[in-house]
Amino acid sequence: MLKLIKTKILASIKNKKINVFFLFLLLSFTVLVFLKLSNTYTTTVAFKINKINIPESHLVLNNDAHKINITIRTHGFNLLKYYFEKPEVDIDFSKNISKNKKFYVWNKQQGYSDINFQFSKDEEIVAINPDTLKFRYDVNAVKKVPVKLESKWHFAQGFDLLDSINIVPDSIKIIGPEILLSKILYIETDTLMLKDIKTNIGKTISLKLPKNKNDNLKFSDSEVTVSGTVEKFTEGHLKIPVSVINIPENITIKYFPKKVFVTFYTSLSNYNSVKEADFEIICDYNHLEKGTEYLIPEIIKKPNRVKNIKLSQEHIEFIIIE
Repeated sequence: MLKLIKTKILASIKNKKINVFFLFLLLSFTVLVFLKLSNTYTTTVAFKINKINIPESHLVLNNDAHKINITIRTHGFNLLKYYFEKPEVDIDFSKNISKNKKFYVWNKQQGYSDINFQFSKDEEIVAINPDTLKFRYDVNAVKKVPVKLESKWHFAQGFDLLDSINIVPDSIKIIGPEILLSKILYIETDTLMLKDIKTNIGKTISLKLPKNKNDNLKFSDSEVTVSGTVEKFTEGHLKIPVSVINIPENITIKYFPKKVFVTFYTSLSNYNSVKEADFEIICDYNHLEKGTEYLIPEIIKKPNRVKNIKLSQEHIEFIIIE
């Protein structure tokens, strides 16, 4: 028993010695790193260019190859941040930059002070490479395109839209190069899916904007509001007179039936307001096909508050009276 206790005590002392050793090793390493980072170093860092204050009338085409190498002299502590994050430097397109018909041109002589201003006093800029950068640009065009609603819906039995669906805005403005805008004819929405609709529609839905990998296009809107009034509908029937037009002066005809039934679909709130006078049906003698003995009835007048109109007769029989 005493031997076991002695063994455990010796093991504990040994472990403590090991822990002390590793503690001193860690402290030594920390002091060494601190001393190293306290030294002054000169190194070159590749900076991504962040283009700011570009005139709205111009679009600078993105080029991933656009980077600027800046040689910096500073303490190691200041250099750490460049290894733990992607460094960026701003180039202001509203000052200290020249422009020709195709390019914005930045050079070190004009832009050095703006670059230097973005670094701390402890960081000395030794060199900038390249000393000249060219940014191709295009003149922006503006195009207004309609919004096209993509929908999959069905109404509960006896319900329907009172009027057409309303989309706000019904068109959007796109700004970008003409070569890209010419390919865009309309903008679709995400699919609006609704089932058993009984109440008014009111939804905000995203637009399927074209892929804009290089941010060359700007869109006035990214979503639209879709709305519509939903009401209970019913079927109605009215008997409407038929007229025949463009009968030659030397011909007299008799036709039948003189009236046909019109079946329509309308809301309960509008049902009693739909009258016979709201409809007009004609047969045009000029549309008579040779060898046929019937005319085709056409609805040339109908109220906006009805839909799904059908005629009970597809043909109007006639005879010519000598």
